[in-house]
Amino acid sequence: MPLVKMKEILDHAEKNQYGVGAFSVANMEMVLGAIRAAEELRSPLILQIAEVRLKHSPLHIIGPSMVAAAKAAKVPVAVHFDHGLTEEKIREALEIGFSSIMYDGSHHSLEENIKQTIKMAAIAHEYSATVEAEIGQVAGSEDGSVDLEGMITSVEEAKQFVAETEVDALAVAIGNAHGLYKGEPNLRFDRLEELDREVKTPLVLHGGSGISEEDFRRCIRYGIRKINVATATFNKVIQTVNEEAPFKDYFSYHERMIEAAAENVKRHMRMFQSEGRVEEVMNYV
Repeated sequence: MPLVKMKEILDHAEKNQYGVGAFSVANMEMVLGAIRAAEELRSPLILQIAEVRLKHSPLHIIGPSMVAAAKAAKVPVAVHFDHGLTEEKIREALEIGFSSIMYDGSHHSLEENIKQTIKMAAIAHEYSATVEAEIGQVAGSEDGSVDLEGMITSVEEAKQFVAETEVDALAVAIGNAHGLYKGEPNLRFDRLEELDREVKTPLVLHGGSGISEEDFRRCIRYGIRKINVATATFNKVIQTVNEEAPFKDYFSYHERMIEAAAENVKRHMRMFQSEGRVEEVMNYV
């Protein structure tokens, strides 16, 4: 089955009102686990890695494995470069074969974010890749190194941003946070409902780990189509390995890492209601 564009997956999700998990990976075992889960549940899948994670998982090593796994999968898979910060790494991901990129200019002013997003989108379009961007600011940071304060996305600014950049997907801030939540998540569903009504572009939820199934479903009802999951997978792998240690050989350890990643991916796919959508998606694309 061919590697697909993320736009194709999200457009089908938008038309049919469900969410698609975008699962961050850090090694080959997580890649294999995510693919195994998607094939078992017959679900579309987005595999991704963020630029800040490349110090642990170099792009020239993990990127080709992500693309190769997607091309060999029996389900539609998009490979996404998440939270791209530099033109150098965005270009490298596209050259490797990633079918989607996110440029994160949320730390800039609105005007500079628009300017830089247009520039990065033009590069992505040279490769026929999907473009995601962010407006507002999701609390925390992708790698936990900075405790950024969240800034709720403005409806008017979001409308202006999408009109000027023509991005394929828009990450919004509604009280969500990267990493583990400090206390209970307090999501602004009123703002999300407004954004869904006024912005005619698939919306993205970053910071999915720790949100309840009920709140995920509510986000999906109000227009969230791509849901990022990272910490929950990393923690599931650690928990499984710690509980079952010591292992007698490397390969049983290797297999349990794959299975642990797959278990977490399946749990979220069921919550997002993407299970059993493969045939529909392939007919759609």
